Order: sequence, then structure tokens, then C-alpha cells
Amino acid sequence: MERFDQGAGDWALCMRNVHKRFDRPVIGGLELRVRRGEFYTLLGANGAGKTTTLRMAVGLLAPDYGDIAVLGRDARTEAIEVKRRVAYLPDEPLLYDRLKPYEYLEFVAGLWGVPADEARGRAEQLLGMLGLAAHAEEVVEGFSRGMRQKLSLAGALIHKPELIVLDEPLTGLDAAAARLVKDLLLRHVADGGTVILSTHIMEVAERLAQRIGILCGGRLIAEGTLDELRASAGYESATLEQLFLSMTGATA
Repeated sequence: MERFDQGAGDWALCMRNVHKRFDRPVIGGLELRVRRGEFYTLLGANGAGKTTTLRMAVGLLAPDYGDIAVLGRDARTEAIEVKRRVAYLPDEPLLYDRLKPYEYLEFVAGLWGVPADEARGRAEQLLGMLGLAAHAEEVVEGFSRGMRQKLSLAGALIHKPELIVLDEPLTGLDAAAARLVKDLLLRHVADGGTVILSTHIMEVAERLAQRIGILCGGRLIAEGTLDELRASAGYESATLEQLFLSMTGATA
């Protein structure tokens, strides 16, 4: 197997022959590479292994076998450095209900070592961009699911990570809130960052992703741009939903 120091630095995420099982095999021989500065979307049915893959990518789970490099760093031996450069937003984010948004963001920034004056400026910017400035002095306990999701995203971005990994980030958001989140992620990529996103919303993948990976049974069964997926399946005008159902159905 090629060593990570012979090319892994070209990728934001490089997973090689990764295996993971719990009471059953979940990920089996996964090969996944995401370029730096790319918006990559991972699709898969429930149980396909998306969340497990993302949790291993950010160091919250260790693979049973295989190698993972993040931004050129070995996820096993350089775990702390990897975590400093990555943000992870799960589908059910944890917030501190008794804090106000500014307090929460300054607390998270402090964990990352962001200076207090710099943290305050970033917090103001993120709350404004996500439409939460009017709620800055309210306690998080009373926030709706959509507001909590946006505040969690602000917390993930407060230390300016190079790679953002999101697991179903648009769940529970209304159309306006989802638009704000999508715009913020696109801005991150335009500024040279990388986004890896899992979603069940095909329209999101179709419109935002530069490349799409389809996960089935713990393996990547197809990958590429939408046009490349169409070409590989032999359906020139198919929607992503049609391609997904065709590919995962055939594999199942």
C-alpha cells in the first residue's frame, strides 16, 4: 500500500481499505478520496455507513483496519492536529441550553485557543450571516431546531477549519434557513476550504456538490460529477434520484 507521505497531502481526506464493524460489518474495504477545496457529497440509504464513515474521518471512531489521512496528517498518530483543522457537525448537535449564542461561541472559540477579541468578531459575523443576530441575547434553551442547527454550524466554523464535515445538516431547516447554510458552505469552498456533506436531499447534492459518492453496504459503489455518474450508468438525462435508486437497487 502506498504510504500517506507519498501523496496523501494532495487530498483533504484519504481513506484506504477501511473496515469497521459493530455487531455486524458496517464498512468493508472503503476507498474514499476527497480533494482539497472541493464540495463533496456522500449519499447512501439508511444503514449504508455514512455516519460511521464521517465519524471515522474526523477521528471520533477508529477503523478496525485500514488507513485514514486528513489534510495530509495520519488520523491515528496525529489525531490532535487533525482535530484542530477540522469541524464536524452531527445531525443532532450538542448545545448548552443555559448559554446565549455569544457565550456559546466564545466558549467554543476558547477551546480552540482563539483569542477573545478575535472570537467576538467572528461570532458577530457568523450570527449575522446565519440570521441569528436578533437572537444573540436569548438563551439557547428556547431555540427551535433550525436555530439550534444554525448555531451549531457557527460553532463549527468559529476556529476557521480547513475541512468541514456535516452529517445531514439541513434536517429540520425551513427553506430560508437552508439557503443561508448552503450559501455559507459554498463561501467556505470558494475561500479554499473543503466540505464533505452527507444528505438524503438529492436536490442539495445535485445543485451543490462538485463530486458525489454513493455508498452502499459499506462500500463506495459510484463516484463522480453528476454527468460522470450519468455516463457510467448509461442514462444521459437521468436525475440524481433516478441514478441513486438504480445503482443502490442493483447492488442490493
